[in-house]
Amino acid sequence: MSKNRHYQLYIDGAWCEGSERQTMTSQNPATGRDWASFACASPDDVDRAISAARRVLDDPEWRDMTQTNRGKLLYRLAELIEENAAHLGQIETTDSGKLLAETSAQTAYVADYYRYFAGLADKIEGAVLPIDKPDMHVFTRREPLGVVVAIVPWNAQMFLTATKVGPALAAGCSVVLKASEIAPAPMLEFAKLVEQAGFPKGVVSVITGDAENCAIPLTRHPDVDRIAFTGGPETARHVVRNSAENFAVTSLELGGKSPILVFEDADLEGAANGLIAGNFGASGQSCVAGSRGIVHRSILNDLATRIQEKMADVTIGDPLEAATRIGPLCTKAQVDKIKTMLSKATSQGAEIRFGGYQPDRDGNFFAPTLVTCPNTDIETLKVEMFGPVMSLIPFDTEEEAITIANDTPFGLGSGVFTQNVARAHRVSSRIKAGICWVNTYRAISPIAPFGGFNQSGYGREAGVDSIHDYTRTKTVWLNTSDQPMANPFIMR
Repeated sequence: MSKNRHYQLYIDGAWCEGSERQTMTSQNPATGRDWASFACASPDDVDRAISAARRVLDDPEWRDMTQTNRGKLLYRLAELIEENAAHLGQIETTDSGKLLAETSAQTAYVADYYRYFAGLADKIEGAVLPIDKPDMHVFTRREPLGVVVAIVPWNAQMFLTATKVGPALAAGCSVVLKASEIAPAPMLEFAKLVEQAGFPKGVVSVITGDAENCAIPLTRHPDVDRIAFTGGPETARHVVRNSAENFAVTSLELGGKSPILVFEDADLEGAANGLIAGNFGASGQSCVAGSRGIVHRSILNDLATRIQEKMADVTIGDPLEAATRIGPLCTKAQVDKIKTMLSKATSQGAEIRFGGYQPDRDGNFFAPTLVTCPNTDIETLKVEMFGPVMSLIPFDTEEEAITIANDTPFGLGSGVFTQNVARAHRVSSRIKAGICWVNTYRAISPIAPFGGFNQSGYGREAGVDSIHDYTRTKTVWLNTSDQPMANPFIMR
Protein backbone atom coordinates (compact mmCIF):
# COMPACT_ATOMS: atom_id res chain seq x y z
CA MET A 1 0.00 0.00 0.00
CA SER A 2 1.56 3.27 -1.12
CA LYS A 3 1.91 6.06 1.42
CA ASN A 4 0.51 9.56 1.42
CA ARG A 5 -2.55 8.91 -0.71
CA HIS A 6 -4.88 11.83 -1.20
CA TYR A 7 -8.60 11.56 -1.86
CA GLN A 8 -10.80 14.25 -3.35
CA LEU A 9 -14.55 14.73 -3.05
CA TYR A 10 -16.80 13.32 -5.77
CA ILE A 11 -19.50 15.88 -6.61
CA ASP A 12 -21.74 15.98 -9.68
CA GLY A 13 -19.61 13.50 -11.58
CA ALA A 14 -16.31 15.32 -10.96
CA TRP A 15 -13.42 14.95 -8.52
CA CYS A 16 -12.55 18.12 -6.64
CA GLU A 17 -10.96 19.60 -3.57
CA GLY A 18 -13.20 21.23 -0.97
CA SER A 19 -13.99 24.85 -1.70
CA GLU A 20 -12.27 25.93 1.50
CA ARG A 21 -9.27 23.66 0.85
CA GLN A 22 -9.59 21.94 4.21
CA THR A 23 -8.13 18.47 4.57
CA MET A 24 -7.94 15.76 7.21
CA THR A 25 -5.53 12.88 7.63
CA SER A 26 -6.34 9.25 8.22
CA GLN A 27 -4.18 7.02 10.41
CA ASN A 28 -3.47 3.34 9.89
CA PRO A 29 -4.76 1.85 13.18
CA ALA A 30 -2.21 -0.97 13.01
CA THR A 31 0.74 1.43 13.02
CA GLY A 32 -0.63 4.68 14.40
CA ARG A 33 0.90 6.54 11.44
CA ASP A 34 -0.77 8.77 8.85
CA TRP A 35 -1.27 6.99 5.55
CA ALA A 36 -3.74 9.16 3.61
CA SER A 37 -5.36 12.57 3.47
CA PHE A 38 -8.75 13.58 2.15
CA ALA A 39 -10.56 16.74 1.15
CA CYS A 40 -13.28 18.02 3.47
CA ALA A 41 -16.58 19.42 2.25
CA SER A 42 -17.68 22.94 3.14
CA PRO A 43 -21.29 24.16 3.24
CA ASP A 44 -20.83 25.37 -0.36
CA ASP A 45 -19.70 21.89 -1.40
CA VAL A 46 -22.71 20.38 0.33
CA ASP A 47 -24.98 22.78 -1.54
CA ARG A 48 -23.35 21.86 -4.87
CA ALA A 49 -23.85 18.16 -4.21
CA ILE A 50 -27.49 18.60 -3.20
CA SER A 51 -28.16 20.94 -6.14
CA ALA A 52 -26.74 18.37 -8.54
CA ALA A 53 -28.87 15.66 -6.96
CA ARG A 54 -31.97 17.85 -7.29
CA ARG A 55 -31.17 18.80 -10.90
CA VAL A 56 -30.66 15.23 -12.10
CA LEU A 57 -34.12 14.21 -10.91
CA ASP A 58 -35.50 16.36 -13.74
CA ASP A 59 -32.84 15.35 -16.25
CA PRO A 60 -34.41 13.06 -18.89
CA GLU A 61 -31.28 10.88 -18.82
CA TRP A 62 -32.18 9.77 -15.27
CA ARG A 63 -35.82 10.82 -14.93
CA ASP A 64 -36.96 8.93 -18.03
CA MET A 65 -34.65 5.95 -17.70
CA THR A 66 -36.70 2.76 -17.48
CA GLN A 67 -36.66 0.91 -14.21
CA THR A 68 -35.16 -2.06 -16.02
CA ASN A 69 -32.24 0.03 -17.22
CA ARG A 70 -31.73 1.41 -13.72
CA GLY A 71 -31.49 -2.19 -12.61
CA LYS A 72 -28.87 -2.86 -15.27
CA LEU A 73 -26.74 -0.02 -13.94
CA LEU A 74 -26.95 -1.53 -10.46
CA TYR A 75 -25.99 -4.93 -11.86
CA ARG A 76 -22.94 -3.32 -13.46
CA LEU A 77 -22.05 -1.67 -10.15
CA ALA A 78 -22.35 -5.05 -8.42
CA GLU A 79 -19.97 -6.61 -10.93
CA LEU A 80 -17.42 -3.86 -10.39
CA ILE A 81 -17.63 -4.21 -6.61
CA GLU A 82 -17.10 -7.95 -6.85
CA GLU A 83 -14.17 -7.54 -9.26
CA ASN A 84 -12.54 -4.99 -6.95
CA ALA A 85 -13.37 -6.67 -3.62
CA ALA A 86 -9.74 -7.50 -2.80
CA HIS A 87 -8.59 -3.95 -3.54
CA LEU A 88 -11.47 -2.36 -1.62
CA GLY A 89 -10.83 -4.73 1.27
CA GLN A 90 -7.17 -3.75 1.43
CA ILE A 91 -8.09 -0.06 1.46
CA GLU A 92 -10.68 -0.56 4.19
CA THR A 93 -8.31 -2.65 6.31
CA THR A 94 -5.53 -0.07 6.03
CA ASP A 95 -7.95 2.73 6.91
CA SER A 96 -10.01 1.09 9.68
CA GLY A 97 -7.92 -1.80 11.00
CA LYS A 98 -10.53 -4.46 10.32
CA LEU A 99 -9.18 -7.85 9.21
CA LEU A 100 -8.50 -8.14 5.49
CA ALA A 101 -10.21 -11.53 5.44
CA GLU A 102 -13.38 -9.87 6.71
CA THR A 103 -13.32 -6.67 4.65
CA SER A 104 -12.62 -8.41 1.34
CA ALA A 105 -15.21 -11.14 1.95
CA GLN A 106 -17.84 -8.68 3.14
CA THR A 107 -17.23 -6.42 0.14
CA ALA A 108 -17.61 -9.35 -2.25
CA TYR A 109 -20.90 -10.28 -0.56
CA VAL A 110 -22.11 -6.68 -0.70
CA ALA A 111 -22.28 -7.11 -4.49
CA ASP A 112 -25.26 -9.41 -3.90
CA TYR A 113 -27.10 -6.55 -2.18
CA TYR A 114 -26.81 -4.43 -5.32
CA ARG A 115 -27.92 -7.39 -7.44
CA TYR A 116 -30.91 -7.87 -5.15
CA PHE A 117 -32.00 -4.26 -5.48
CA ALA A 118 -31.26 -4.32 -9.20
CA GLY A 119 -33.76 -7.15 -9.49
CA LEU A 120 -36.34 -5.16 -7.54
CA ALA A 121 -35.94 -2.02 -9.66
CA ASP A 122 -38.67 -3.00 -12.14
CA LYS A 123 -40.86 -4.67 -9.52
CA ILE A 124 -42.05 -1.38 -8.03
CA GLU A 125 -45.77 -1.52 -8.70
CA GLY A 126 -48.88 0.51 -8.08
CA ALA A 127 -52.46 -0.71 -7.84
CA VAL A 128 -55.91 -0.14 -9.34
CA LEU A 129 -58.37 0.72 -6.57
CA PRO A 130 -61.95 -0.64 -6.46
CA ILE A 131 -63.22 2.87 -5.87
CA ASP A 132 -66.72 3.48 -4.48
CA LYS A 133 -67.69 6.07 -7.12
CA PRO A 134 -69.05 5.44 -10.63
CA ASP A 135 -67.15 6.46 -13.77
CA MET A 136 -63.86 6.74 -11.91
CA HIS A 137 -60.71 4.82 -12.71
CA VAL A 138 -58.38 5.31 -9.74
CA PHE A 139 -54.89 3.93 -9.47
CA THR A 140 -51.72 4.49 -7.47
CA ARG A 141 -48.15 4.67 -8.61
CA ARG A 142 -44.91 4.79 -6.65
CA GLU A 143 -42.57 7.59 -7.62
CA PRO A 144 -38.99 8.32 -6.47
CA LEU A 145 -38.95 10.08 -3.13
CA GLY A 146 -36.28 12.53 -4.32
CA VAL A 147 -32.89 13.54 -2.96
CA VAL A 148 -31.52 11.06 -0.45
CA VAL A 149 -28.77 11.78 2.06
CA ALA A 150 -27.09 8.54 3.15
CA ILE A 151 -24.81 8.80 6.19
CA VAL A 152 -22.65 5.82 7.11
CA PRO A 153 -20.08 5.13 9.86
CA TRP A 154 -16.67 3.59 9.27
CA ASN A 155 -17.18 0.15 10.85
CA ALA A 156 -19.22 -1.62 8.13
CA GLN A 157 -19.38 1.05 5.48
CA MET A 158 -19.63 -1.04 2.31
CA PHE A 159 -22.53 -3.04 3.77
CA LEU A 160 -24.30 -0.04 5.27
CA THR A 161 -23.91 1.91 2.03
CA ALA A 162 -25.44 -0.92 0.01
CA THR A 163 -28.56 -1.02 2.20
CA LYS A 164 -29.15 2.68 1.51
CA VAL A 165 -27.75 3.46 -1.92
CA GLY A 166 -29.02 0.22 -3.47
CA PRO A 167 -32.76 0.75 -2.89
CA ALA A 168 -32.50 4.52 -3.40
CA LEU A 169 -31.05 4.14 -6.90
CA ALA A 170 -33.36 1.27 -7.76
CA ALA A 171 -36.31 3.52 -6.89
CA GLY A 172 -34.96 6.32 -9.11
CA CYS A 173 -33.75 8.67 -6.38
CA SER A 174 -30.47 10.57 -6.36
CA VAL A 175 -28.02 10.19 -3.48
CA VAL A 176 -25.48 12.26 -1.60
CA LEU A 177 -23.40 9.79 0.40
CA LYS A 178 -21.67 11.23 3.45
CA ALA A 179 -18.73 9.05 4.53
CA SER A 180 -17.45 9.16 8.08
CA GLU A 181 -14.58 11.54 8.67
CA ILE A 182 -12.94 8.51 10.34
CA ALA A 183 -11.55 6.07 7.74
CA PRO A 184 -13.49 7.38 4.69
CA ALA A 185 -11.15 6.02 2.01
CA PRO A 186 -13.30 2.98 1.02
CA MET A 187 -16.27 5.24 0.25
CA LEU A 188 -14.16 7.43 -2.02
CA GLU A 189 -12.86 4.30 -3.76
CA PHE A 190 -16.50 3.21 -4.10
CA ALA A 191 -17.25 6.51 -5.86
CA LYS A 192 -14.79 5.50 -8.59
CA LEU A 193 -16.86 2.39 -9.26
CA VAL A 194 -20.10 4.40 -9.37
CA GLU A 195 -18.48 6.59 -12.01
CA GLN A 196 -17.19 3.57 -13.92
CA ALA A 197 -20.61 1.89 -13.85
CA GLY A 198 -22.02 4.78 -15.92
CA PHE A 199 -24.53 6.49 -13.65
CA PRO A 200 -25.43 9.96 -14.95
CA LYS A 201 -23.61 12.88 -13.36
CA GLY A 202 -25.23 14.04 -10.15
CA VAL A 203 -27.05 10.78 -9.40
CA VAL A 204 -24.45 9.89 -6.78
CA SER A 205 -22.06 12.25 -4.99
CA VAL A 206 -19.68 11.14 -2.23
CA ILE A 207 -18.43 13.66 0.32
CA THR A 208 -16.99 13.71 3.81
CA GLY A 209 -16.08 16.27 6.43
CA ASP A 210 -16.80 17.40 9.96
CA ALA A 211 -20.16 18.01 11.60
CA GLU A 212 -20.26 21.80 11.40
CA ASN A 213 -19.23 22.20 7.77
CA CYS A 214 -20.63 19.00 6.26
CA ALA A 215 -23.08 16.94 8.31
CA ILE A 216 -25.21 19.76 9.71
CA PRO A 217 -25.76 21.67 6.44
CA LEU A 218 -26.35 18.33 4.73
CA THR A 219 -29.09 17.07 7.04
CA ARG A 220 -30.92 20.39 7.30
CA HIS A 221 -30.70 21.33 3.60
CA PRO A 222 -34.15 22.34 2.28
CA ASP A 223 -33.81 20.21 -0.87
CA VAL A 224 -33.28 16.92 0.98
CA ASP A 225 -36.26 14.55 0.87
CA ARG A 226 -34.90 11.58 2.80
CA ILE A 227 -32.15 10.88 5.34
CA ALA A 228 -30.87 7.35 5.94
CA PHE A 229 -28.53 7.42 8.92
CA THR A 230 -26.40 4.83 10.67
CA GLY A 231 -24.39 5.91 13.70
CA GLY A 232 -24.66 6.66 17.39
CA PRO A 233 -27.76 7.80 19.30
CA GLU A 234 -26.33 11.20 20.24
CA THR A 235 -25.55 12.09 16.64
CA ALA A 236 -28.94 10.72 15.62
CA ARG A 237 -30.67 13.20 17.93
CA HIS A 238 -28.96 16.04 16.06
CA VAL A 239 -29.99 14.50 12.73
CA VAL A 240 -33.62 14.31 13.82
CA ARG A 241 -33.55 17.93 15.00
CA ASN A 242 -31.98 19.03 11.72
CA SER A 243 -34.62 17.15 9.72
CA ALA A 244 -37.25 19.39 11.29
CA GLU A 245 -35.92 22.08 8.96
CA ASN A 246 -36.78 20.13 5.78
CA PHE A 247 -39.26 17.48 6.99
CA ALA A 248 -37.11 14.83 5.35
CA VAL A 249 -38.28 11.26 5.83
CA THR A 250 -35.73 9.80 8.23
CA SER A 251 -34.61 6.30 9.16
CA LEU A 252 -32.12 5.55 11.92
CA GLU A 253 -29.96 2.47 12.48
CA LEU A 254 -28.16 3.10 15.74
CA GLY A 255 -26.12 1.31 18.36
CA GLY A 256 -26.89 -1.70 20.46
CA LYS A 257 -26.12 -3.67 23.58
CA SER A 258 -27.28 -7.00 22.25
CA PRO A 259 -27.99 -9.97 24.54
CA ILE A 260 -27.08 -13.58 23.74
CA LEU A 261 -29.08 -16.00 25.89
CA VAL A 262 -27.52 -19.43 26.44
CA PHE A 263 -29.77 -22.02 28.06
CA GLU A 264 -28.67 -25.12 29.93
CA ASP A 265 -29.59 -27.42 27.02
CA ALA A 266 -27.58 -25.43 24.43
CA ASP A 267 -24.85 -27.00 22.38
CA LEU A 268 -21.83 -25.51 24.16
CA GLU A 269 -19.60 -25.62 21.10
CA GLY A 270 -22.11 -23.66 19.05
CA ALA A 271 -22.82 -21.25 21.90
CA ALA A 272 -19.12 -20.56 22.45
CA ASN A 273 -18.63 -19.92 18.75
CA GLY A 274 -21.68 -17.65 18.70
CA LEU A 275 -20.40 -15.59 21.60
CA ILE A 276 -16.94 -15.33 20.03
CA ALA A 277 -18.45 -14.25 16.69
CA GLY A 278 -20.74 -11.80 18.43
CA ASN A 279 -17.99 -10.20 20.51
CA PHE A 280 -14.65 -10.66 18.83
CA GLY A 281 -15.69 -10.58 15.18
CA ALA A 282 -14.54 -7.23 13.74
CA SER A 283 -12.73 -6.85 17.11
CA GLY A 284 -16.12 -6.13 18.64
CA GLN A 285 -16.63 -3.05 16.47
CA SER A 286 -20.16 -3.94 15.42
CA CYS A 287 -23.53 -2.41 16.19
CA VAL A 288 -24.94 -5.93 16.71
CA ALA A 289 -22.10 -7.09 18.96
CA GLY A 290 -23.58 -9.62 21.39
CA SER A 291 -21.70 -8.12 24.29
CA ARG A 292 -24.12 -9.29 26.99
CA GLY A 293 -23.83 -13.05 27.37
CA ILE A 294 -26.72 -14.17 29.58
CA VAL A 295 -25.83 -17.74 30.53
CA HIS A 296 -27.59 -20.35 32.66
CA ARG A 297 -25.74 -20.59 35.94
CA SER A 298 -25.19 -24.34 35.63
CA ILE A 299 -23.09 -23.99 32.47
CA LEU A 300 -21.50 -20.55 32.84
CA ASN A 301 -18.12 -21.77 34.10
CA ASP A 302 -17.88 -24.54 31.48
CA LEU A 303 -18.81 -22.12 28.72
CA ALA A 304 -16.33 -19.48 29.90
CA THR A 305 -13.56 -22.10 30.02
CA ARG A 306 -14.39 -23.26 26.51
CA ILE A 307 -14.30 -19.67 25.20
CA GLN A 308 -10.98 -19.05 26.94
CA GLU A 309 -9.48 -22.21 25.40
CA LYS A 310 -10.60 -21.13 21.93
CA MET A 311 -9.09 -17.67 22.38
CA ALA A 312 -5.80 -18.83 23.91
CA ASP A 313 -3.93 -19.18 20.63
CA VAL A 314 -5.64 -16.40 18.69
CA THR A 315 -3.15 -14.17 16.89
CA ILE A 316 -3.34 -10.45 17.57
CA GLY A 317 -1.53 -8.47 14.90
CA ASP A 318 -1.37 -6.92 11.46
CA PRO A 319 -4.89 -7.05 9.98
CA LEU A 320 -3.41 -7.51 6.50
CA GLU A 321 -1.82 -10.82 7.55
CA ALA A 322 -3.83 -13.98 6.92
CA ALA A 323 -2.94 -15.51 10.30
CA THR A 324 -4.30 -12.55 12.29
CA ARG A 325 -7.61 -13.09 14.08
CA ILE A 326 -7.81 -9.89 16.16
CA GLY A 327 -6.73 -6.61 14.60
CA PRO A 328 -6.50 -3.11 16.03
CA LEU A 329 -9.38 -0.88 16.98
CA CYS A 330 -10.03 1.96 14.60
CA THR A 331 -9.18 4.79 16.99
CA LYS A 332 -7.11 5.30 20.12
CA ALA A 333 -10.18 6.82 21.79
CA GLN A 334 -11.84 3.39 21.69
CA VAL A 335 -8.88 1.83 23.50
CA ASP A 336 -8.97 4.51 26.17
CA LYS A 337 -12.72 4.07 26.65
CA ILE A 338 -12.39 0.30 27.11
CA LYS A 339 -9.65 0.70 29.69
CA THR A 340 -11.81 3.16 31.64
CA MET A 341 -14.90 0.93 31.48
CA LEU A 342 -12.99 -2.18 32.58
CA SER A 343 -11.49 -0.32 35.51
CA LYS A 344 -14.93 0.75 36.65
CA ALA A 345 -16.37 -2.74 36.12
CA THR A 346 -13.74 -4.40 38.32
CA SER A 347 -14.34 -1.80 41.01
CA GLN A 348 -18.02 -2.83 40.89
CA GLY A 349 -17.15 -6.48 41.49
CA ALA A 350 -16.66 -7.88 37.98
CA GLU A 351 -13.87 -10.38 37.30
CA ILE A 352 -11.68 -10.32 34.20
CA ARG A 353 -11.33 -14.01 33.21
CA PHE A 354 -8.83 -13.28 30.45
CA GLY A 355 -7.51 -10.34 28.47
CA GLY A 356 -8.10 -6.86 29.83
CA TYR A 357 -4.83 -5.36 28.67
CA GLN A 358 -3.28 -3.42 25.82
CA PRO A 359 -0.56 -5.41 24.01
CA ASP A 360 2.91 -3.88 24.01
CA ARG A 361 3.05 -2.86 20.36
CA ASP A 362 2.35 0.09 18.11
CA GLY A 363 -1.22 0.74 17.03
CA ASN A 364 -4.66 0.72 18.64
CA PHE A 365 -4.63 -2.87 19.87
CA PHE A 366 -6.56 -4.31 22.80
CA ALA A 367 -6.57 -7.96 23.82
CA PRO A 368 -9.87 -9.88 23.59
CA THR A 369 -11.38 -9.77 27.05
CA LEU A 370 -13.86 -11.88 29.00
CA VAL A 371 -15.59 -10.40 32.04
CA THR A 372 -17.90 -12.26 34.41
CA CYS A 373 -20.45 -10.08 36.19
CA PRO A 374 -22.20 -10.73 39.52
CA ASN A 375 -25.15 -8.45 38.73
CA THR A 376 -26.65 -6.24 36.02
CA ASP A 377 -25.17 -3.00 37.39
CA ILE A 378 -21.69 -3.72 35.99
CA GLU A 379 -20.48 -1.01 33.60
CA THR A 380 -19.58 -3.38 30.76
CA LEU A 381 -23.18 -4.62 30.70
CA LYS A 382 -24.53 -1.08 30.33
CA VAL A 383 -22.25 0.73 27.89
CA GLU A 384 -21.68 -0.06 24.22
CA MET A 385 -17.98 -1.00 24.34
CA PHE A 386 -17.28 -1.11 20.58
CA GLY A 387 -14.29 -3.31 21.22
CA PRO A 388 -13.41 -6.96 21.97
CA VAL A 389 -14.99 -7.19 25.42
CA MET A 390 -17.46 -9.97 26.31
CA SER A 391 -19.45 -9.84 29.54
CA LEU A 392 -21.18 -12.90 30.98
CA ILE A 393 -23.88 -12.84 33.64
CA PRO A 394 -25.69 -15.87 35.11
CA PHE A 395 -29.42 -16.56 35.23
CA ASP A 396 -31.52 -19.26 36.85
CA THR A 397 -34.90 -19.15 35.11
CA GLU A 398 -36.17 -18.40 31.61
CA GLU A 399 -38.16 -15.45 32.89
CA GLU A 400 -35.07 -14.00 34.57
CA ALA A 401 -33.07 -14.37 31.34
CA ILE A 402 -35.71 -12.49 29.36
CA THR A 403 -35.86 -9.74 31.99
CA ILE A 404 -32.10 -9.24 31.86
CA ALA A 405 -32.13 -9.29 28.06
CA ASN A 406 -34.72 -6.51 27.92
CA ASP A 407 -33.04 -4.41 30.61
CA THR A 408 -31.52 -1.99 28.09
CA PRO A 409 -32.61 1.11 26.19
CA PHE A 410 -31.32 -0.53 22.98
CA GLY A 411 -32.90 -3.22 20.84
CA LEU A 412 -30.98 -4.08 17.69
CA GLY A 413 -29.66 -7.65 17.76
CA SER A 414 -30.16 -10.64 20.06
CA GLY A 415 -29.33 -14.31 20.16
CA VAL A 416 -30.76 -17.48 21.70
CA PHE A 417 -28.92 -20.76 22.06
CA THR A 418 -31.12 -23.72 22.95
CA GLN A 419 -32.03 -27.10 21.49
CA ASN A 420 -35.64 -26.70 22.64
CA VAL A 421 -37.61 -25.47 19.62
CA ALA A 422 -40.60 -24.39 21.71
CA ARG A 423 -38.33 -22.35 23.94
CA ALA A 424 -36.62 -20.79 20.91
CA HIS A 425 -39.99 -19.55 19.61
CA ARG A 426 -41.20 -18.48 23.03
CA VAL A 427 -38.09 -16.54 24.02
CA SER A 428 -37.38 -14.96 20.63
CA SER A 429 -40.93 -13.57 20.57
CA ARG A 430 -40.40 -11.82 23.90
CA ILE A 431 -36.99 -10.27 23.35
CA LYS A 432 -37.38 -6.60 22.44
CA ALA A 433 -35.01 -6.40 19.49
CA GLY A 434 -35.32 -6.03 15.74
CA ILE A 435 -33.25 -9.14 15.02
CA CYS A 436 -33.06 -12.46 16.85
CA TRP A 437 -30.62 -15.15 15.80
CA VAL A 438 -31.26 -18.67 17.12
CA ASN A 439 -28.27 -21.02 17.38
CA THR A 440 -26.25 -18.67 15.19
CA TYR A 441 -25.14 -15.03 15.23
CA ARG A 442 -24.26 -12.09 12.91
CA ALA A 443 -25.80 -13.70 9.82
CA ILE A 444 -27.05 -11.17 7.24
CA SER A 445 -28.73 -11.29 3.85
CA PRO A 446 -30.13 -8.75 1.37
CA ILE A 447 -33.42 -10.63 1.66
CA ALA A 448 -33.75 -10.12 5.42
CA PRO A 449 -34.79 -6.77 6.99
CA PHE A 450 -32.23 -5.19 9.31
CA GLY A 451 -33.03 -2.64 12.04
CA GLY A 452 -33.84 -2.11 15.68
CA PHE A 453 -36.26 -1.09 18.39
CA ASN A 454 -36.12 1.71 20.98
CA GLN A 455 -32.83 3.64 21.01
CA SER A 456 -31.44 1.36 18.33
CA GLY A 457 -33.47 3.40 15.86
CA TYR A 458 -36.41 2.96 13.52
CA GLY A 459 -36.96 1.90 9.95
CA ARG A 460 -35.67 -1.22 8.22
CA GLU A 461 -32.93 -1.76 5.68
CA ALA A 462 -32.74 -4.64 3.17
CA GLY A 463 -35.64 -6.91 2.36
CA VAL A 464 -38.24 -6.52 -0.36
CA ASP A 465 -40.18 -3.75 1.38
CA SER A 466 -37.18 -1.46 1.92
CA ILE A 467 -37.32 -0.19 -1.65
CA HIS A 468 -40.74 1.31 -0.91
CA ASP A 469 -39.10 3.52 1.72
CA TYR A 470 -37.48 5.41 -1.16
CA THR A 471 -40.75 6.04 -3.00
CA ARG A 472 -43.89 8.05 -2.36
CA THR A 473 -47.38 7.10 -3.45
CA LYS A 474 -49.30 9.17 -5.97
CA THR A 475 -53.03 8.59 -6.41
CA VAL A 476 -54.47 9.29 -9.87
CA TRP A 477 -58.22 9.84 -10.40
CA LEU A 478 -59.43 9.47 -13.98
CA ASN A 479 -63.02 10.36 -14.87
CA THR A 480 -64.10 7.84 -17.54
CA SER A 481 -67.53 9.39 -18.20
CA ASP A 482 -68.31 11.04 -21.57
CA GLN A 483 -70.26 13.67 -19.68
CA PRO A 484 -68.64 16.86 -18.37
CA MET A 485 -67.83 17.07 -14.71
CA ALA A 486 -70.94 17.92 -12.69
CA ASN A 487 -71.57 21.44 -11.46
CA PRO A 488 -70.06 21.47 -7.93
CA PHE A 489 -72.77 23.90 -6.71
CA ILE A 490 -75.58 21.49 -7.46
CA MET A 491 -75.75 18.87 -4.77
CA ARG A 492 -77.43 15.57 -5.57
